Amino acid sequence: MFTSFSIARLSKAVPGLLLVAIATISPALAEVQSAQAGGFAIKLEVPVMAPPAEVYKTLVERVSEWWHPTHTFSNDSTNLYIEDKAQGCFCERLDKGGSVQHMQVVFAAPGKLLRMQGGLGPLQSLGASGSLAWHLHAEDGGTRLELRYNVAGYLADGLDAWAKPVESVLEEQLGRLKNLIETGKPELPGA
Repeated sequence: MFTSFSIARLSKAVPGLLLVAIATISPALAEVQSAQAGGFAIKLEVPVMAPPAEVYKTLVERVSEWWHPTHTFSNDSTNLYIEDKAQGCFCERLDKGGSVQHMQVVFAAPGKLLRMQGGLGPLQSLGASGSLAWHLHAEDGGTRLELRYNVAGYLADGLDAWAKPVESVLEEQLGRLKNLIETGKPELPGA
């Protein structure tokens, strides 16, 4: 993934390439808005060349395709599913009838908003929880997809150290979702 330093260097060397890279690889805005010992707030945005209804449908119904398998407990994203209704589950099936609830859906407005609560990945075992909201805004014939994840909890060394790694994982997932919708394949260029 591009860092702000590498983007600055690239922009001086190859301005046209920078625009292509940002449009196809990286969200237009990726930011840890706040990181403190008690929690952090992340905001990511990306333009998607599809209407909000299609983006929402892919977000929910095809999570097993766009979520990267290395960020699952089973190492197999085909085990993931989202039930987009209040008290619905963003869950993962495990061997021998096991399962993981990654998050619980608390607000579902197809084509507009999907909000879930819980701790993703290792945050679950750290006693941290968060609110993950996917906002879909119709814009320029497509969708501006905004992801916000606000996390709070307790960790002796503080949760602030987790902000950047969590942002990187979510940025990857957002890029994969965008690519799946726009190209039919979730893989990011160069991945």
